[in-house]
Amino acid sequence: MDDRQVDAYLRRIGAERPASPTGAALRELHVRHLRTVPFENLSIHLGEEIVLAEEPLLDKVVDARRGGFCYELNGAFGALLGALGFEVTPLAARVHGKEGRLGIPYDHLALRVRSVDGGDWLADVGFGTHSHFPLAFGERGEQADPGGAFVIVEAPAAGAPGGGPAGAPAPAVELDVVRDGGPQYRLETRPRALGDFVAGAWWHSTSPASHFTRSLVCSRLTEDGGRITLSGRTLTNTAADGTREVRELACDEEALSVYRERFGIGLDRVPAVRNPDVAA
Repeated sequence: MDDRQVDAYLRRIGAERPASPTGAALRELHVRHLRTVPFENLSIHLGEEIVLAEEPLLDKVVDARRGGFCYELNGAFGALLGALGFEVTPLAARVHGKEGRLGIPYDHLALRVRSVDGGDWLADVGFGTHSHFPLAFGERGEQADPGGAFVIVEAPAAGAPGGGPAGAPAPAVELDVVRDGGPQYRLETRPRALGDFVAGAWWHSTSPASHFTRSLVCSRLTEDGGRITLSGRTLTNTAADGTREVRELACDEEALSVYRERFGIGLDRVPAVRNPDVAA
């Protein structure tokens, strides 16, 4: 990223250029990103190509003022952080599903970020409802956040209950990220590159088994710590205290207006669910 692109990205999220890549600066950039760049899967249902490379991601998130899902949001945010002087390492994760099942390899992309003041952070602006601020990567106790109570714990090792077979080579350490007592995703600690996630992004954007192809979502954090979400024609406003107001929009024109006015996304048509026969 050049200076022009960095400045444009910072304007996109309403942030000033930090004087130094510190932990405090990362916290500010993280929460501003969540408030302004929506978590959305509209490209999948609009037939738009998803390209995991820096320039296309910046074109989409910054120039087109769109959002994206984890690969896009954390991919773009990682590029911004790197340009600002942070040390950024993409990490792969598998999302915890029903009955303890884990998702596919490269199911999720998160970021390990080191700041110049010695901080080592887990940053994630691409998981929907999650922590508002980066989590301390090495902390194993509870971390309070407006988004919940978070704990990062070591996952079961090979040969242990829930781990791999006894006698198998010990794998790299994996970490479970837990929110309010419920495991969210299992994180690998080995460094990855953005290109490693291409197959995961393709699966999630094409497979009938992927929840991203079966439903529409557009969601962002609000200034007061709540969340606004549009799923099809269902508009949900969740307050910071967890109370919810749900409203069904009357028509496509109203949905397009909400996309434009509440998420800053201008569309010429309402997306149609890619796999409607198995829509959730």
